[in-house]
Amino acid sequence: MEKTLTQIARMTDAEARAYLESLIWPNGPVCPHCGSSEVTRLHGTAHRVGLLKCRDCHEQFTVTVGSVMEDSHIPLQKWILGFHFICSSKKGMSAKQLQRELEFGSYETAWFMSHRIREAMNNGPLEKALKGTVEMDETYVGGKPRPGDGNEHKRGRGTSKTPVVAVVERSGESHSTPVSHVDTKTLKAIVSENVDTENSTLVTDELPLYNSVGREFAGGHRTVNHGDGQYVRNYKSLRVHTNTVESYFALLKRGHYGVYHKMSAKHLGRYCDEFSFRWDHRKVTDGQRTESAIEGAPGKRLMYKQLVGKE
Repeated sequence: MEKTLTQIARMTDAEARAYLESLIWPNGPVCPHCGSSEVTRLHGTAHRVGLLKCRDCHEQFTVTVGSVMEDSHIPLQKWILGFHFICSSKKGMSAKQLQRELEFGSYETAWFMSHRIREAMNNGPLEKALKGTVEMDETYVGGKPRPGDGNEHKRGRGTSKTPVVAVVERSGESHSTPVSHVDTKTLKAIVSENVDTENSTLVTDELPLYNSVGREFAGGHRTVNHGDGQYVRNYKSLRVHTNTVESYFALLKRGHYGVYHKMSAKHLGRYCDEFSFRWDHRKVTDGQRTESAIEGAPGKRLMYKQLVGKE
């Protein structure tokens, strides 16, 4: 049963552990080392709370082992609160705000937690390819060009900002990813990984690069010419526009300018995962969205040195 913010805030450590176990192990404990369900709980006074042992591989573990929460000294109740705060904030929650809400002693702790939660939100390749009417567009994310670098008056294409390409199924899910540059090869790779072209129609703006991509769609390729002030047109029974993907980008940009202020190129993909996750779960409650994110925590590890180290 989904929990409200008030219920989570009142959880004891035992209640928080039981709640996580019910989400991560809905059918009973499973060993993260070998996948066996032949496990036993250790109740001895010398054993830490929540410890289990696999009867097959003989390894010991808790509910956080093998997940983004492993090797963390943060209380489980605060982990659940962190998931809830980020999942329920439409434009995201800054690490500084998370630090205040969870009363962490350092900014780094909140920052590391935030990225680990984003790792849980990363579901990898879409389980079901996008189909139907699929909108595709690109935007550019980053700081303002500095005076003297020759780009002061440029916006979007041609700047030093990082391009982000998104594909969004109308009334469906989304996928966005930062790319080094926008070209036909990159766009085709994104479509190949995320879209069922045999059962889809592509809708884009007038950028010529999309013409080659559009030829792969059985349903054809329709465009709107923003340069001529055209934003919506009718083609037979299809409303041709890119309003859906632009709405997705609007949330990403508002999160960037209003909450995070800076999204480095190194971590931009994690922010894209966060906004795609919330978009894909926009029709459920905050509690259900939180539970879906927690269910994505197992099988993923993110070490601090991965975040702060050089690429």
